[in-house]
Amino acid sequence: MTLALNKTTLKRQRDQAKLYRRFLPSLELKRQQLQAAWRTSKQELAGIQAEVSRVGDDLQTLYALIGGSTIDIAEMAQWVRVTKIDVTTENVVGTAVPKFGELHLQVDPYSRLAMPFWVDSLVNALKQMVRLRVQMDVARQRTEALGAALRRVTQRVNLFDKVLIPKAEENIRRIVIFLSDQERAAVVRSKIAKSR
Repeated sequence: MTLALNKTTLKRQRDQAKLYRRFLPSLELKRQQLQAAWRTSKQELAGIQAEVSRVGDDLQTLYALIGGSTIDIAEMAQWVRVTKIDVTTENVVGTAVPKFGELHLQVDPYSRLAMPFWVDSLVNALKQMVRLRVQMDVARQRTEALGAALRRVTQRVNLFDKVLIPKAEENIRRIVIFLSDQERAAVVRSKIAKSR
């Protein structure tokens, strides 16, 4: 598209540059807020992953007892079931992200007298691990959503900062030079016409 070198286009380009400069700070602020929220979400996810590792390490003390037992562990894992997961949607800097609410678990009844002493510890660890896994899934979805929103806003900031504003300024410069050349040429023509 060719640029019309006239005063109307000059005004339009100046208005666009002014508009771009007015929107850029708010976009930059949104980018900074999203970046902070994304970092916080990543830290929360790392904390949950560390907790999963800790619970897994705590379970290692029970491995010797479980290995020497006649209890079917696969069947025992079915004792803990998720009945309801409450995940709400939260608005973080204009981005809808999931937020973990509550987790409802159901534990099948078992005889505490007929089972070995370590079964209670194992059931509690299973409940904790299920809760952590659900929290980790929600935290991962949250981090991914914030990361995608951060990428979009960063692209917009770069578009305004590195493309639209410099292009408008370059167009303004070209038009101003052209118009001043035209004005000088008109003055020269009028002096030549006067001298004749």
